[in-house]
Amino acid sequence: MEKRSHPSDPRGLIYESYRIAGITAAECRSVFLDWALGIPAGDDLKNHAAALLAIYGQDAAKHPMTGILREAMQTSQKPKRRGGKRGVGTAKA
Repeated sequence: MEKRSHPSDPRGLIYESYRIAGITAAECRSVFLDWALGIPAGDDLKNHAAALLAIYGQDAAKHPMTGILREAMQTSQKPKRRGGKRGVGTAKA
């Protein structure tokens, strides 16, 4: 596997995780979290995960990061607004 520059992995975190011999699923989750925190706000995490899976996971079906990326594609959703209405219970001046 050769290192490729990809907009979805600009720091090479996912690429490097595939190169670490004996990396565990827990370690891959940690790397994945660090990578996901670097995704620009508003970007679709599923699209980035799919792109990286196509590049790095094609030759590593049993690698723990491949499983993490597949899981991210299935469970990732855009954040939804939480909480109630603003200003409820406040008096207007």
